[in-house]
Amino acid sequence: MFEIKGKRVLITGGSRGIGLSYVDALAKQGCEIVFSHYMDTEKAVAECQRVEDTFNTKIHHIESDIADEKQTEDMVAQAIDILGGIDIMISNGGICKFTEFMDISLDNWNRHMNVNLNGPFRVTQLAAKQMIKQGDGGRIIFTTSVGAYRSNAKQTHYCVSKAGLSLLSMGMAIELGEHNITVNSIAPGWIHTDINDKESRDLKSVEPWIDAKLSVARLGKPKDVESAVLFLASKEAEYTTGSTIFVDGGWNAQL
Repeated sequence: MFEIKGKRVLITGGSRGIGLSYVDALAKQGCEIVFSHYMDTEKAVAECQRVEDTFNTKIHHIESDIADEKQTEDMVAQAIDILGGIDIMISNGGICKFTEFMDISLDNWNRHMNVNLNGPFRVTQLAAKQMIKQGDGGRIIFTTSVGAYRSNAKQTHYCVSKAGLSLLSMGMAIELGEHNITVNSIAPGWIHTDINDKESRDLKSVEPWIDAKLSVARLGKPKDVESAVLFLASKEAEYTTGSTIFVDGGWNAQL
């Protein structure tokens, strides 16, 4: 059992997919959680009710576009007001619009950088300032991707943004250690979520890819990331920082 109960958690992109699995895992451990979402209020309300009913803990949601600096600042301020502080910050919100490289517009490129890199930089910087103010240390966790280490067709913009996020987490780990704040990343492989639902259901393409790339012969599920986030968020991970846990079925091990 990891020592997490009673911790105050802020998660971006928590209404669906991997982010919602983080919510479930930490709620089950007795954390109070605020999660952000973007234009997903109906789903967020339903998931808050489900999680509260299931795990008997407090869950709150805030609509916010992480690419917008003012909205991000307001969201963090609201989360601090609701929770009374932040002990665990999980930067998970992200996008991936599959686009061939030659068709990536500047607007498309900039949107990926703002959502996947600039927004996470700002939200975790604000959370770190709050943790330093509290004086009790903290945990910051990024959802990066195997795509931070190897690119994919139609995902150049996405992979570049995730590579930047990986280096951001390591730089933060170097500087925040003196404040007893650890900073780590979870790098999922191909996890079947809303963001890639169409591609994940294309079995003619997916099955040969699984055979060629994975040691565990299936696509990942959002629940597969839960044990990683529980460890990195816990007291037991106090000596782990600047690290990445791959949850990818063995994809990154392949040449």
